[in-house]
Amino acid sequence: MKVNVEVTCTPEEARAFFGLPDIKPMQDRIMAEIEERLRSSLGAMNPETVFKTWLPASMQGVEQMQQIQQAFWSQLANIATGKKD
Repeated sequence: MKVNVEVTCTPEEARAFFGLPDIKPMQDRIMAEIEERLRSSLGAMNPETVFKTWLPASMQGVEQMQQIQQAFWSQLANIATGKKD
């Protein structure tokens, strides 16, 4: 014997039937607080800080790599010309 039962109800009705709490008010408060924190932190950031935050760490080292490269070529030129430091 096979019995099929089909129930049509809203999520609120299902929560009430199973005795689960309605957490929608708590979710709304948390989402409002998250939104407020995001807005305040974004408003406090200047474009340079935002750029550095979003820029991957590997890209932040490009300037340092350029300095190392310039020092290397400068040392190589000094060796080629016979200059001493």
